[in-house]
Amino acid sequence: MSGRDLVLARVRRALADVPRGEGPEDWPVERDYRRVHGSRTTAQTVELLAENLADYRAIVHRCAADGLPALIRRLLAERGAETVVVPPGLDPAWLAAADATLVPDRATQTTRELDAVDSVVTGCAVAIAETGTLVLDGGPDQGRRRITLVPDHHLCVVRVPGQVVGSVPQALPRLAPDRPLTWISGPSATSDIELDRVEGVHGPRTLEVILLAE
Repeated sequence: MSGRDLVLARVRRALADVPRGEGPEDWPVERDYRRVHGSRTTAQTVELLAENLADYRAIVHRCAADGLPALIRRLLAERGAETVVVPPGLDPAWLAAADATLVPDRATQTTRELDAVDSVVTGCAVAIAETGTLVLDGGPDQGRRRITLVPDHHLCVVRVPGQVVGSVPQALPRLAPDRPLTWISGPSATSDIELDRVEGVHGPRTLEVILLAE
């Protein structure tokens, strides 16, 4: 018996006494838990997000809308980025000043092709302050999951305060469960048995986050 068969057999045994036609809606689960820890203003929630992003070794920047193209240009130049992957729905104005070759996100791209790209610029679906987490859902300004996992440098723009929530329970209602969700807390990192930290194993080695004032 395979592991899959074993798990399914246990599920069938657990459900053996459930009347036919009865479903989860017949036994609602109480969800009266606290949705956010403490009481914060909107500004304090944004500050907490910035602090936790930095704690996870993301590099945090702030700017107003009119300064975004120049900031993106400078950050890409500092990285020496000559090629940048661009999601299909990203605002063209964001990269209007960038001195780099823009590579459209295409389904035909291979991981080898993406690995040769220097950076990727995306938006996000929501940002969670308490956990310092960015959530991408494959929306038009975020593109396919692989473009944010293969290039070594990810530059993510978060609109504040509109895309910022305090906690995971506040984020979930904003997300569709049938979309490809990617939860990002800092640059990719892992530690071996001796706790030696290695970055860039599962995704970008460098994560930069721009908090864009709305």
